[in-house]
Amino acid sequence: MTRKHIVYHIPVCPFSQRLEILLALRGIEDAVEFRVVDITKPRDPELLAKTRGTTALPVLETPDGAIIKESLVILRYLDEALPGSPLRRATPLEHAIESMLIAREGPFTMAGYLYVMNQDPDKRDDHRQKLLGLYRDIDGFLSEHSPEGPFLFEDFGLAEAVFTPMFKRFWFLEYYEGFDLPDDADLRRVSRWRAACMAHPATAQVTREEIVKLYYDYALGTGNGALPDGRNVSSFTFEPDWQSRPWPPRDKYSGTASDAALGLC
Repeated sequence: MTRKHIVYHIPVCPFSQRLEILLALRGIEDAVEFRVVDITKPRDPELLAKTRGTTALPVLETPDGAIIKESLVILRYLDEALPGSPLRRATPLEHAIESMLIAREGPFTMAGYLYVMNQDPDKRDDHRQKLLGLYRDIDGFLSEHSPEGPFLFEDFGLAEAVFTPMFKRFWFLEYYEGFDLPDDADLRRVSRWRAACMAHPATAQVTREEIVKLYYDYALGTGNGALPDGRNVSSFTFEPDWQSRPWPPRDKYSGTASDAALGLC
């Protein structure tokens, strides 16, 4: 029996969702074996041996045992290695255009995570304006290269697979910071792109409720399974299941709710 590619991941991780979107678009969801890593516990020594001590996820293990790190590298690798039509554009110019858009994802993602993790109420507007500025930059890029849209090219592609998981993770900004895009002329093109990306049927791996509940600790300034002061259970714990828990409080600036109030014990 031929071995599959293996991805070690956190189920709710946006960087892993990129890979799931690729598989869904190809209709080959079972082509890759996903192995769940519990980030609330120390890493398995066997996995650490494979990654040479690094803990960032996802990590891909090829059928012959090679290890590939970094989600964009893994995404591009699977796009080329798995059967089916590739997401990346075929012509050099179009691939360059989508790569220029993808290059904007890193600062965009960082701004969103710094925003949700911010604990200083006086800096809320600074974070909001930073993120809006990045949205405006993307709007300008899309308006130049694809004014009609809604996607960068004629259909959902590589750039959309990269950004859509972040659009969905930013549900935590909507919930904990009241953030959304205003109806400004210089944000309407990116708003249409975001809406089309999030509505695509291949991107339904996560829900708003799941994101809001699991990322509660991020809203308190702690991430990757770390515990806020006064708590004993991470919001990223697998048990109790997130669906059985109550919605967390929206007010992130008044301290943490208890484990009991969050349905974690």
